Amino acid sequence: RLKGRLTPQNFAMERLPLSLQISEMSREVQGLKLENEVLRSFCRRHLSEHVDYDEHETKRSRHRRRVVPQKLTAESKCEIAVLELEHVHQNLCVKTRDSEKLAGTLQAVLEETDMRTAELKKDAYEFKRDIVIGAENMRTGKAISEKVTRYMEDTLRQRDNLIEKLRLKNVSLKSQLLKVEAQLKHKEEMGDVLHYIDFHQLQIENKQYQGQIEDLNEELLRLKMMTGSSMQRLGIVKLRLSGIAVESQQIDGELLLRREHLDKVNGETKTVYAEMAVENRSCIHLHEKRAIHAPMTLDYVKQKAILHDLLRTRKNWMTKVEIAQTESRQRIT
Repeated sequence: RLKGRLTPQNFAMERLPLSLQISEMSREVQGLKLENEVLRSFCRRHLSEHVDYDEHETKRSRHRRRVVPQKLTAESKCEIAVLELEHVHQNLCVKTRDSEKLAGTLQAVLEETDMRTAELKKDAYEFKRDIVIGAENMRTGKAISEKVTRYMEDTLRQRDNLIEKLRLKNVSLKSQLLKVEAQLKHKEEMGDVLHYIDFHQLQIENKQYQGQIEDLNEELLRLKMMTGSSMQRLGIVKLRLSGIAVESQQIDGELLLRREHLDKVNGETKTVYAEMAVENRSCIHLHEKRAIHAPMTLDYVKQKAILHDLLRTRKNWMTKVEIAQTESRQRIT
């Protein structure tokens, strides 16, 4: 049971189950530990700032310590918490700046290492191509000294040019750095340096801009998804269009073949009509001759047989023409 004076709070806790009492006390203990840690950090930081006390001040502080209350008020707790929060924010900003600087340095070192590795691979490849293989004497199997010397001289000349370029670049960067430092010093002298409140305001604006950027990124992602679905539909439509184009080419080929066949049938029909006209003229000529000169009986029989053959041939050709026209009409439809 809880010891001490019976208060309404203690009475209410006595009526609770033991597990709830233990959890409630654990939360209180955790809260007190947190408050003690904040207060310890605050005292350590302020005592480290004010270490040199004289004896008189020490005695006065001891005398005051007897009359100072052992419990902090809510206003004091809030003030200490705000000061510690500002201190934590400042430390966080410093550590973030140091971490970003270290990350940038490591990124630059990594990029330089990659570039150096690529240059070494390129140099090794060129040395193998120009000296190990290209400068080899076919008769002795050894490298030609003149080519090796010329290769080394060219390499050293290129390195000297690179060193000169980097030196000039270093000089320009140093001048830019001096200019920026002068501008920063001028701003510090003019009092145009960001304070903690300004930095906090910039952080708030940064969070707002980050929220807007996230919204825009979500909108961009949605548009990308819509674009992907549209591209997928476009691909399906393109496949259908290609199938239709192939079908259209096949139909055009069939139409071309049928037109050629139709032209051929029309040419045969014209030939047949021409032959029929010739035969009709020959028949008319024979009739006229027979009307003028009465033929003999044997000639009559022969002419009759020839006429019968011609009529049968004409009938066959007419049948062929009708069949060809029927086929051409069916192919066209």
